Amino acid sequence: MTARERVAGTVANYVDERTGAAKWMKKNLQKVFPDHWSFMLGEIALYSFVILLLSGTFLSFWFDPSMRHVTYEGSYQPLKDVEMSAAYASALHISFDVRGGLLMRQIHHWAALIFMAAIAVHMMRVFFTGAFRKPREFNWILGVALLTLGIVEGFLGYSLPDDLLSGTGVRIAHAIIQSIPVFGTYLSFFAFGGAFPGEVFIPRIYIVHVLLIPGIFLALITAHLMLVWYQKHTQYPGPGRTEKNVVGYPLMPVYMAKAGGFFFIVFGITAFLGAVASINPIWLYGPYTPAQISAGSQPDWYMGWLDGLVRMAPPFETYLFGYTISWNILLPGLIIPGVIFTGIALYPFIESWMTGDKREHHLLDRPRNVPNRTALGVMSLTFMVVALINGGNDLIATHFDLSINQIMWFSRIGIIVLPPLAFVITKRICLSLQRADREAVLHGRETGRLVMLPHGEFIEIHEELSAEKKFALTQHEQPKAIALVTEDNQGVLNPKGLRARLQARFSAASAENIAKPTAAEVKELESGHHS
Repeated sequence: MTARERVAGTVANYVDERTGAAKWMKKNLQKVFPDHWSFMLGEIALYSFVILLLSGTFLSFWFDPSMRHVTYEGSYQPLKDVEMSAAYASALHISFDVRGGLLMRQIHHWAALIFMAAIAVHMMRVFFTGAFRKPREFNWILGVALLTLGIVEGFLGYSLPDDLLSGTGVRIAHAIIQSIPVFGTYLSFFAFGGAFPGEVFIPRIYIVHVLLIPGIFLALITAHLMLVWYQKHTQYPGPGRTEKNVVGYPLMPVYMAKAGGFFFIVFGITAFLGAVASINPIWLYGPYTPAQISAGSQPDWYMGWLDGLVRMAPPFETYLFGYTISWNILLPGLIIPGVIFTGIALYPFIESWMTGDKREHHLLDRPRNVPNRTALGVMSLTFMVVALINGGNDLIATHFDLSINQIMWFSRIGIIVLPPLAFVITKRICLSLQRADREAVLHGRETGRLVMLPHGEFIEIHEELSAEKKFALTQHEQPKAIALVTEDNQGVLNPKGLRARLQARFSAASAENIAKPTAAEVKELESGHHS
């Protein structure tokens, strides 16, 4: 035993005698995690959050969250002697006069974009594979909360420099707050410390951005990881994998080594983007002035769909009980996003009610095997994409020489027509893929090789699938639709009434599938008696 090993053993023994950690670590360091590339999406979000904390701490050493007026005396000559807020001046100072400041600013911004993208794609993976089902409903809600907080945190972050672009976004947020009936004006005065733009907004959102929301993030991420640890990880179906086990690699040393290496890959890509891809060049926009607006103003991508909804809303107001209600701001800015995120958060319970499935699930679904859920997901994504496209309608119009009115009307019509169309098409595709799987199991894989029979007929040779492949294509369950019971044996009407009819209808839609091959059909084919 080397001296280093003796020292490590002594330290470990010292800690164990006082904490009893050895037994816990021996058990938990052997915890098994499944191995699949899609599980790395959540890790990208986690590692991006760590990068955000580190880069944000660096930036906080020089950023001055103040709206007091100063005269710029820094090294960026085009803005020399221009009056601006101390926040904007300090952001310029970080960009041009602090060594590595611009790199850290851009790493911070890129990490925020990657963080939001990773959360969004991770949640799509969870949704389309059914990983949100019992017992993981609370973890799904935590994910929705993290996504919502990420949008708010990102908006506050790019509002801090107080440049003309971010000030335009703050002005839109101010309008959305004021659109709230009765309370909007009071909330606006509270947030801005008086009339817009006020003198306290930047200091207030700075505290929220660097202290309050990151603290909530840490708490929610910790709770999320604890639930993942306690409930064990989901896994894709395959030979040897059941609802009661996990097939994969132990935490130590395999998973820890992979996770450590993957962190440095994420950090390296983020640093590379920060070094070579300019993002948010605030010096080009100038300081924020309420009377001005920058042409082609675009928020970060995760806010673009919200901006698109506000842009496409037709002018519509009502005057009621002495209050003006601006529906063209209130509906797209607050009500529709609120309905969307509430529906996303409650979806595990909605699907459980529709299907009547109250069991625990640890094996994931193939999206094609749950066509109704997959179609709902694609329908929702189509809605978001149309809104996102409209969020950039001015740039699309100038770059492609189109009329902005044409883009606007395309978005207004498309956001109503395209999502249901996407639902129908996606569901038909899923059912077609199920039909293709059934044919592959029963008749094998097409090889493209033709054989001429003695009597002159040409047939294609089919290659039988392996047992593992057949299992993967047939292991899924196909639950039956819930039967509508209008009255019991005594003739008493069902007290649920409309609710029961709705459940039966939704259940029938969820249960629409192509019947998978039965064991008898496969056995008959293998025995050579299949006609």
